[in-house]
Amino acid sequence: MYVASPLEAWGNFYVIVGSSAGALTGLQFVVMTLTAERVPVKGRGEGIAAFGTPNVVHFCAALLVGSILSIPWNSLRPAGVAVAACGGLGVVYSMIVLKRALRQRTYQPVFEDWLWHTFLPAIAYAMLLVGGLAIGRNSAGPLFVIGPAALLLVFVGIHNAWDTVTFLTLERPILGPAPPEK
Repeated sequence: MYVASPLEAWGNFYVIVGSSAGALTGLQFVVMTLTAERVPVKGRGEGIAAFGTPNVVHFCAALLVGSILSIPWNSLRPAGVAVAACGGLGVVYSMIVLKRALRQRTYQPVFEDWLWHTFLPAIAYAMLLVGGLAIGRNSAGPLFVIGPAALLLVFVGIHNAWDTVTFLTLERPILGPAPPEK
């Protein structure tokens, strides 16, 4: 008798989240490339490392979680370990991003920036860590922690990418004139 894995019920969810994260990662590269051509980059490396690069990491983490949970595992334990590892590394990365945000001098963050660029990603990664560790004991509950965490990373990435692009676009006159068009 065939017994369906609890992950099968989540298959479409992870296909949607993972595909969206993958597509948005590519779009982030395109937008940053186009923006870099129009806005002087001098002195903005710290700001991009604190507020731009993490967006790609969040999208890739959501893609990774979607991929991990789409693998036809024989048991949930290895999937849980992989998701927990992703979450643990994400928590560490969130601390690195916080350090970069505090160190950079390109932009003075406000509450909304701290919320979306540091707090919410750390919460999502912590949810992945906890959900991944718990998935071996109880399959249903932890999946309702891991799924929203992956989706939160996509939403955080979308919000922060939009925030970064609008900042770079609106701040262009302050940073310097746009290069002449050819």
